[in-house]
Amino acid sequence: MPLPYSADLVGRIDHHLVTSRLLRDNPLGDPAERPLEVYVPPGYDDERDRRYPSVYVLQGYTGMLPMWHNRSPFRPTFPEAVDHLFATGGAPPCLVVFVDAWTAYGGSQFVDSPGTGRYHSYFCDEIVPFVDAHYRTLVAPEHRGVTGKSSGGFGAMITPMLRPDLFGGLASHAGDSLYEASYVEGFAKAARSLRDHYDSSYERFWEDFRSRPPMSKPDDGNLVMIYGCAAAFSADDDGTVLLPFDVGTGRLIDDLWAGWLTWDPVRMVPRYADALRGLQAIWLDAGTHDEWYLDLGAEAVRRELAAIGVEDVRFELYDAGHGGIDYRYPLSLAYLAERLS
Repeated sequence: MPLPYSADLVGRIDHHLVTSRLLRDNPLGDPAERPLEVYVPPGYDDERDRRYPSVYVLQGYTGMLPMWHNRSPFRPTFPEAVDHLFATGGAPPCLVVFVDAWTAYGGSQFVDSPGTGRYHSYFCDEIVPFVDAHYRTLVAPEHRGVTGKSSGGFGAMITPMLRPDLFGGLASHAGDSLYEASYVEGFAKAARSLRDHYDSSYERFWEDFRSRPPMSKPDDGNLVMIYGCAAAFSADDDGTVLLPFDVGTGRLIDDLWAGWLTWDPVRMVPRYADALRGLQAIWLDAGTHDEWYLDLGAEAVRRELAAIGVEDVRFELYDAGHGGIDYRYPLSLAYLAERLS
């Protein structure tokens, strides 16, 4: 069936189910068996001795793997855009891996946390070895990259810092950063919403949220995201989610907020300078009227990179908000494929 309903691929997408040992018995009872999709470029099956770079794709908050195939008016899906990129020779061929890290709170931020589970280790220590074992990848870090948007862009920024032994390139589209700009306003909105509708109780919010169609009230998205990020960044050792602000006033709780700031890529850059200096590729972009001020975050990360001597950064701000920027993804994928080949 032709566009706008579907497009035949020149390459192919392989569908897998990966049973994760690390996600077994996670705190939220989320599935340990996760879907994984691998895009295989044209020519892969013809050149049996050739090995390929790989780029891993991480989704934004509330993203789950099947959503990559959701269709928007007048635009291809991202897998279709990937196929067009490689089928037309727009970039050197590589394997593109679509990773699922969804949780009952909507996302994991791709970190290990007692509040959600070991999603960073699952990605690095289970998904990457699975792909290397099943496909002809170039296994050195200088041939492996990671890309994503929003929370996925955050995951793309931090993963090569934490695991330079695995990843040699990153691309972040409006990735979470500069937390005082991107998160604090949301805390105030959450406190006000909890006060006005839920007696300043997140427990009452979750009871209501689960009793009706999810995301059917205007404050749902912000309340879900903030709680999920708190589960990733400030959960107690027993998994209890600790919010970094007082729900009655929105005032920051200094020690918990400090814990969040340790995960801010702006603050992480100096601590992981050696890892960042060793990367083959860094792409940062965001829209100039991003609703979470992630254009300012991208600029702040770029300046921190310059301060540690990393000047070879592909950086761009463009006229857009936070949504509808999927047309940017093939641009960074082509960049990574060139740099990692």
